[in-house]
Amino acid sequence: MSAVTSIDAGLWPDVATSPAAGPARLRAARTAVAYAARVAGVRVVTADGPLGAAPGAPVLEVRRAREFFARIGRDGLIGFGEGFMSGAWTAPDLAGVLTAFADRLTTLVPPPLQKLRRLMQPSSPATEFADRAGARRNVSRHYDLSNELFGLFLDPTMTYSSALFAPGDDLERAQLRKIDAMLDAAAVRPGSRVLEIGTGWGALAVHAATARGAHVTTVTLSEEQARAARERVRAAGVADLVDVQVRDYRDVQGRYDAVVSVEMIEAVGERHWPDYFATLGRSLATGGRIGLQSITMPHEHLLATRHSWTWIHKYVFPGGLIPSEVAIRAHARRDGGLTVLQRRSFGAHYAETLRQWRERFLAAADAVGALGFDPVFRRMWEFYLAYCEAGFRTGRLDVEQYTLGAGGVR
Repeated sequence: MSAVTSIDAGLWPDVATSPAAGPARLRAARTAVAYAARVAGVRVVTADGPLGAAPGAPVLEVRRAREFFARIGRDGLIGFGEGFMSGAWTAPDLAGVLTAFADRLTTLVPPPLQKLRRLMQPSSPATEFADRAGARRNVSRHYDLSNELFGLFLDPTMTYSSALFAPGDDLERAQLRKIDAMLDAAAVRPGSRVLEIGTGWGALAVHAATARGAHVTTVTLSEEQARAARERVRAAGVADLVDVQVRDYRDVQGRYDAVVSVEMIEAVGERHWPDYFATLGRSLATGGRIGLQSITMPHEHLLATRHSWTWIHKYVFPGGLIPSEVAIRAHARRDGGLTVLQRRSFGAHYAETLRQWRERFLAAADAVGALGFDPVFRRMWEFYLAYCEAGFRTGRLDVEQYTLGAGGVR
């Protein structure tokens, strides 16, 4: 594993080498950081003194100032994330710092630099487009890292999506509550023929079989997830009820009483949303229901960022795009002949889910290292979890469950 994750192996070349930057670019970056810190209410501590807010605000500690400002001056927000990965900066409360910045996201760049920011924003590389070959590559980069890695911070169900909490729930109980809500949304009953698009590690498929007596066909592109899911199916004694397939969603055949898909649409990419919703529509038997869970963003933010390539794309989820409620409704109608029958929003629950994942991951630092994941990877994963938590804390991201049924206008 170390050959895959080590900084020396060249996996993180942009992090291994501190970028060069001239005096003008360094000054511009320092000015931009000072402005953003004041706007967000973050105290940036450097060897030359503090920038931004007064004492008592969330603290960002700059350890290597030249590198920190050079990364931001060259690569903007991507460089900001890479600076945390390299150790150029840190924060006692990382989620608190990122939440403060996320809460003022649209006003962090000084007005004179807004146009330059748009010009400098990189676009998604063609290699990450989620056609059949690209989708398999994108999935493998994240989900095939190591089943053991995910097992260190997920709950015993190995569910990698937002939980749905009720008072007194631990994470496992909250994940099972979410799974039951999804099965309810799709009206899964004993004997239901269920299609799941996006297997994960098999928790929903196993629960649908054991708790509901459903017959489940579940598809994934991750060989590692499929292997683990099949093991869980056998251990649960429901191999006769659950069929785990490594298959692209576009190649699914047959019609089902219920279709469920939990936080898989985010990996599809905008150009393939028509394919995704067409698959949902043609897979649904007469009178059936679809349960769809998706992270969402405001539609205006989707329109402004749909072609952007960000730190999260570069290091965590290549090729992805979070849809909006408007986009889901429109594509469901146009491409799937589907109507939204019910909708539930619970973004605050995702913030809590991510907080617990991050705490578990940090507590398992030695075990993560023992799997061969180097300190750069561990800082990357910590930043990823805190970065996402900040989005849900501020309401810039939401998570929603939809019940879809036939009846949209094609």
